[in-house]
Amino acid sequence: MRNIWVIFQKEVHSFFSSLIAYIVMSVFLGIVGFFVWIAPSNTLQMGTANLQVFFTFAPLAFMFLIPAITMRAIAEEKKTGTFEFLVTRPVSEYQILIGKFLAAALLAVLCVVPTLVYLFTVQDYALPKGNIDWGAAYGAYLGLTLVGISFCALGILASSLTDNQIVAFILGFFLCFAWFKGFGLIADLFTHQVKLHDFIDALGLENHYVSISRGVIDLRDVIYFISFSIACILVSKTIIEVKK
Repeated sequence: MRNIWVIFQKEVHSFFSSLIAYIVMSVFLGIVGFFVWIAPSNTLQMGTANLQVFFTFAPLAFMFLIPAITMRAIAEEKKTGTFEFLVTRPVSEYQILIGKFLAAALLAVLCVVPTLVYLFTVQDYALPKGNIDWGAAYGAYLGLTLVGISFCALGILASSLTDNQIVAFILGFFLCFAWFKGFGLIADLFTHQVKLHDFIDALGLENHYVSISRGVIDLRDVIYFISFSIACILVSKTIIEVKK
């Protein structure tokens, strides 16, 4: 645990000392803020006391921003040769990956936290005041956080596949899109085969995100996100070992 903590601290310090954290958080808040409050069909124009617009666009914003956070995680280390130096120390590949993943996940969570202001703003606009579905709101925030963490795991996986940060970013975006939207699009091709449709759809992140966002937190959905992230880290570790 100590080695993981050291790697985690190093990554967090790197994020905040190079302005990466501030830029990512500002861009995320700017994008979702535009769609929630300014763009056509924004929250105020919809006339309903909910943040459906926010919870629709936030995962899409994460698709771009999280790969930008994680693209350097392994790719830069391999390109500069520091990854090989790290593994010669008493630190395992697994500990390095976990430390970097947790640092990226923390940044994803920090992006979400300021948007709680949106929730209390919508509460004030509700008629009667405060009349919003708190269960659905809490569930949606939990779902969004879990999606962001899962995207971090996918980003780490993409970064482990190459030593080029741009390639890692493109791969990260593709993987995030594929696992969030791809399975749903494929499932729609089998609308007349209900069991097959539901099975394929359940493989994707969006299905479980939507399920949690309804306000009823199913432990199976939470387990899915956690298992998915662990699987990505394990695959990343395998890729690194194969490429040695």
